[in-house]
Amino acid sequence: MKKHLWTLIISVLACIQPLQAEDLDRIVAVVNDDVITLTALRNEGRLVVEDLRRRNTRLPSSDVLLRQVLERMIMDKLQLQMAEKTSIKVDDNTLNNTLRQMAARNNLSLADLRDDIERGGESFARFREDVRQQIQIKRLHQRYVNNKVNITEREIDNFLANQARQGEIRKEYHLLHILIAVPEAASPEIIAEKKARAENIQKQLSGGADFKETAVAYSDSRLALEGGDLGWRVSGEMPTLFAEIAPQLNIGETSALLRNASGFHLVKLENKRDGEQSIITQTQCRHILLKTNELVSDSMAERRLWQLKERIDSGQDFAALAKAHSDDTGTARAGGDLGWVSPDSMVPEFEEVMLDMAPQQLSAPFKSRYGWHILQVQDRRKHDNTDQARRSKANRLLRQRKIEEELQTWLRQLRDEAYVEYRVTDKS
Repeated sequence: MKKHLWTLIISVLACIQPLQAEDLDRIVAVVNDDVITLTALRNEGRLVVEDLRRRNTRLPSSDVLLRQVLERMIMDKLQLQMAEKTSIKVDDNTLNNTLRQMAARNNLSLADLRDDIERGGESFARFREDVRQQIQIKRLHQRYVNNKVNITEREIDNFLANQARQGEIRKEYHLLHILIAVPEAASPEIIAEKKARAENIQKQLSGGADFKETAVAYSDSRLALEGGDLGWRVSGEMPTLFAEIAPQLNIGETSALLRNASGFHLVKLENKRDGEQSIITQTQCRHILLKTNELVSDSMAERRLWQLKERIDSGQDFAALAKAHSDDTGTARAGGDLGWVSPDSMVPEFEEVMLDMAPQQLSAPFKSRYGWHILQVQDRRKHDNTDQARRSKANRLLRQRKIEEELQTWLRQLRDEAYVEYRVTDKS
């Protein structure tokens, strides 16, 4: 990167005087057949600075920060180009539903969310498009990376056995990460250059440099502008290289220089903790289902279930009536018995009624997406679901580990195959 370019773009930060109009449209990078302008870089830099301040992360120098912002913008541009090329689009209905969910998570209406965005000085129209692009990129990752990752039962068994041997099955780690990326099929000279850069960063950290600030300034990771913060993870959720080193680190300690196909890594252990045992409340219940169709309307199904409920209340056997009348062929032969039901295993309409009932209580007829039901809760129990929860979590974590490793490789290939030109003019 030529020094002239960074001299020009340092002023994007809010503390510097505004740029002249003729400078704002200047192209700072060409990315395949698209461009990044100084205007766009300035706007993105302002948002990143605001985010870092909210995180209480000390800012690196302006030129270093803007270099990182530009690199992230280049990667986003490349991914959006790929999304467009492969017809990955996000319609307005999907976008509006996502915005409503974002607002609801913050106890806001969509109008309130708009007001909050605009009070912060940002255009809501631009915010909408940023969210649309985030969804596009997520779908792109899903198609080209996530959907190609599979986890076998044997992998889960091996993972849990290895965790048990290491005594790490319930440990969780909060990690920070710095990556100095090495291009695929790099020459020995480039590898040596990257290693020297990583060693220099390691020396700065040993001398007391702040890890998050250093990550913002120098890391090539996707999370560089978040201070390299990987959050809380069990070892299975980390790349294999990190999983091996994390248990060996003391809180506050930074690893030695690590190397894999992606490049050179430094990892700091911010904190660690024990995971929790999984105790759940299960409900033993049975039901009778009547499905609606062209011959059986909602009102007919509901009326028939009221009649069956009256027969059960008068003393007739629930199981016998379920065998004779239930349209749930999977449970009718067993008298409507659903067995011990764990939380979140039934559709929400069914579970809401089930959890609101006392043992031995018989429900009024109610409707779910499958039809009309009457439900009887027979009993409840506390159940140690730790083993199943561990398997489910192991599957999720192994999948996430593979996805992250594959995504890093895919992004590196995307970047290596792209045409990127950093544009500098004589008058800069």
